[in-house]
Amino acid sequence: MESSGDVSSARQELVFMDVETTVPFRVGQKHLLLEFGAILVCPRTLLELESYSTLIRPSDLSSISPASYRCNGITKDAAANAPYFAQIADKVFDILHGRVWVGHNILKFDCPRIREAFADIGRPAPEPSGTLDSLTLLTQRFGRRAGNMKMATLAKYFGLGEQKHRSLDDVRLNLEVLKHCAAVLFLESCLPNTSTTYNSVSQNVTTGNHINGKASSAETSLHSRFSSHLELENHVRRFHAETVGVVMNLDETVAQLSAADPVDLVPLIDKMKIDPSLHAGVMDEILAPNISGVVSGENTTSDCSNSNPMFLDPDEVSLHSITTSISPVSHGRAPRILLLHDDIPLQICCTKMRIRFGVSSKFLDPAGRPRISIVVDPSPSLCKVLDMCGHLVRSSFMNLGSKSEWRSVVMKNQGYTNMSTIRLHIPIATPPSTMKYCTEICQRETSGNIQRLVFSEVDVAEIEALFNPGSYIDACFSLDVYDYQQYIGIRLVSKKLIIHSA
Repeated sequence: MESSGDVSSARQELVFMDVETTVPFRVGQKHLLLEFGAILVCPRTLLELESYSTLIRPSDLSSISPASYRCNGITKDAAANAPYFAQIADKVFDILHGRVWVGHNILKFDCPRIREAFADIGRPAPEPSGTLDSLTLLTQRFGRRAGNMKMATLAKYFGLGEQKHRSLDDVRLNLEVLKHCAAVLFLESCLPNTSTTYNSVSQNVTTGNHINGKASSAETSLHSRFSSHLELENHVRRFHAETVGVVMNLDETVAQLSAADPVDLVPLIDKMKIDPSLHAGVMDEILAPNISGVVSGENTTSDCSNSNPMFLDPDEVSLHSITTSISPVSHGRAPRILLLHDDIPLQICCTKMRIRFGVSSKFLDPAGRPRISIVVDPSPSLCKVLDMCGHLVRSSFMNLGSKSEWRSVVMKNQGYTNMSTIRLHIPIATPPSTMKYCTEICQRETSGNIQRLVFSEVDVAEIEALFNPGSYIDACFSLDVYDYQQYIGIRLVSKKLIIHSA
């Protein structure tokens, strides 16, 4: 928890707060407050003592764009009947000043918005006696076992329902999420074998050998116990439910947490010294079938055909059934656009695509990892599907007011008859120990058998020898829409690649 020093009017209650704002759609626009919500919570009992919520009329109603409405559902008409911030500033100041502020991502978003709102009316902003950002705290203490640590993801993880993206609902949800996370960490501190068991599973699963396709002794031992990946997945889910996932009867645990003195509440959480590196990403790494390493190295008959209902052959895709969906987001972040086919995320499977250019790794992502990709020749039917997707995505960004430059997913090279190419990306994950390919890479032998290749580390030179120009691959990939550094487009992310033997 961060402290802002002595505040003369310091009070003991915790104030959970959240704001909803407009979504800027022009350069230079600010986030304007549309709603403020807060609850006062007793640090001894974690009970809600008081609540306050109000819509706020922004100085410019035209700032409530369609993107803003999709984010929080607040309409211009609703805001037009609300008080201006200057009219409720006294109440907001009284609630916040001198108390510990608690919220999800408040240090980067909510706190600056509150200070901006007071500055706009020429008044000093309230000062907290301390701040507790649950995004930072839970990322450090709870790890990323629940996924991306967004409030909606955490709520789904604990079965608390959907996030409504309204201030008062969100702060109450934040309190419940904190209770559940603290209770789980408390249970883990009382179950010394939990971390050991998780660590053992993690080590066995992430251990990989070289490209020879032979499994390590740890992998062989693990898979000798489970006849299929599904059985392994079910075992892990049962284990999780029986140990750290038990959140149905937590009254006793919460009571122990609530009994703490208010000034000792956060140190009590800090004393639960569970190393998040033992858990972060472990569930994803075990359960996600596209992560290399969870294999025995034996022959398999699975391929990139339409036997997997989650992937469609381009000829199975109806262009009229392709739509875009804009996912609602909070705190002013750019909305995320999803490509759907019959209301299901569109994923495509193509067979026997010719490699035009082999592995490229000259670019790095923001984390410093190499961006690995290959360029292949798409079929005419695939080009039609991707062109339609591009048209829909570009139109969606234009409707959102985006000024970013469009990058076509199908690269049409001038001067060559009917020559189009697409780029397939091979993403890299970073577990606690070493980088791993997120793409399942296999090789089809001349006999027709498919051998999954196992890698001990990311070695660009190693896979360069596999993806030779002129050879053929089968590919299953997702279509991920991006808006990054003034460029928008669709990134084709490989889930599975099968290399045809010469």
